[in-house]
Amino acid sequence: MRGLLGAAQFLTRIPIRLKAAPDLTASVSWFPVVGALLGALLGGVAAGLFELVPGSVAAAVVVLLGVAITGAFHEDGLADTADAMGGWTPERRREILKDSRHGSYGVAAMCGTIVLRIVCVASLAPAAAFGGLVGAHCLGRGAAVATMALAPPVPTEGLGADYSRSLSPGRAAAGVLAALTIGAVAVGWWVAPLAGAVAVGALLVSVIAVRAFGGVSGDILGAVEQVGECLVLVIVSGLAMHHALWWT
Repeated sequence: MRGLLGAAQFLTRIPIRLKAAPDLTASVSWFPVVGALLGALLGGVAAGLFELVPGSVAAAVVVLLGVAITGAFHEDGLADTADAMGGWTPERRREILKDSRHGSYGVAAMCGTIVLRIVCVASLAPAAAFGGLVGAHCLGRGAAVATMALAPPVPTEGLGADYSRSLSPGRAAAGVLAALTIGAVAVGWWVAPLAGAVAVGALLVSVIAVRAFGGVSGDILGAVEQVGECLVLVIVSGLAMHHALWWT
């Protein structure tokens, strides 16, 4: 339970008080669980709002609520990564990556993912929106955990790089397994194409990051999560046109 609370404290802006500072390396395997709980909360809100307001309005409220609860944690990482890609050398890119200010690339990337998620959620029926949001938030964070374990960290100090160096294979495997298990419960056989797409997205981001920055940092892990979340919702919107969730 301490690991779950530590992960929730790190990934969200929910005011969680702990008696001692959590071991965040030990909390990493709980990241997908926190994502699933967040997705379930947002999915429940979406299901209720769909009965009261137009789908586009409900989707906008739900996506922005998720941004507020997480403090735009992953969106900020995506924006920093997009801005840093404008540097000419790995050293310059890593320097831009640490800059808290956002440029045009970062703002465009962050706004683009928000718009895409709103459009996807608005296209779904309440049940598919619930399952899709659980799967998106869970699998997106599972992809970040897998990337931490498999991709080399940037050759500089930083929170994400430090976690990548200290994360054990067992904890990483537990996090990925949790993401897949929860995803399967939420969306049934849909989890296969969703997990495959998220894995490809994480691989592409990792390859680009290694070439551009020399490795993966915390901001790049945020980009991995955002790419995975968007891919899941895009594919769910397509699957929902032709199939029903297993529990509906």
